[in-house]
Amino acid sequence: MKGKNYFIIASIVLAIIIASLTGCAGETAADQEEIIMGLDNTFAPMGFENDKGELVGFDVDLAEEVFKRTDFELKLQPIDWTMKETELNSGNIDLIWNGYSITEERKEKVAFTQPYLENRQVVVTLLDAEIETKADLAGKKVAVQSQSSALEAVENEPEVMATFDGGQPVLFDTYQEAMMDLEAGRVDAVVGDEVLVRYYIKQKDSEFYKVIGEDFGEEEYGIGVRKEDEELLDLLNSILDEMREDGTYDRIYNTWFEGQ
Repeated sequence: MKGKNYFIIASIVLAIIIASLTGCAGETAADQEEIIMGLDNTFAPMGFENDKGELVGFDVDLAEEVFKRTDFELKLQPIDWTMKETELNSGNIDLIWNGYSITEERKEKVAFTQPYLENRQVVVTLLDAEIETKADLAGKKVAVQSQSSALEAVENEPEVMATFDGGQPVLFDTYQEAMMDLEAGRVDAVVGDEVLVRYYIKQKDSEFYKVIGEDFGEEEYGIGVRKEDEELLDLLNSILDEMREDGTYDRIYNTWFEGQ
């Protein structure tokens, strides 16, 4: 009799566990009360820490306005940018939203919203550097951020990359580190997002740097979500459209980019 009771109890416990796991497996971000947004907190002006240690930026303002128009709570979560897709697909975050360029490679890992901002991958050097074209990067130390769209853009032009000192770019964890090495003369140029480069130059001495005429291509920023989160994706697209129509998008844009 005891053996039979144990069997019944064990069966019930197993059924509860299976039901629980099945429920978790079917849950999407739309079923949650809180949405976690992953960002690189060094990527000014999109998302970064100000002097008070607060997370601010164009993407931060945009995201906060978007989620004011929903029933979700928004949590901002700084992440290791090199692990962004892993963080998303493992469930540690629900969005990648921080100057996240739409590329074919990334489309294999995440679902993107409509584009919300245009960008270019530009080359910045010191003003007195004898670098005016991509051909002038031959024999030079060229810096990019690891796991960035700038790195992808450079790798998409292998004939140019092959001319760099060492035949490849110098990798940095953040653009700030790359720019510091440029200022110190440890690298000769940095390839990076135009929105970041222009903002950085504006905050520093604009006469100390130059952006050369040639670039490594145009791109667009989007918000990345898990592929199964179709409901969240549709919601984000709908609210972005709404914000463009009512002028809120332009107001936030002008706060960060007017005059650039």
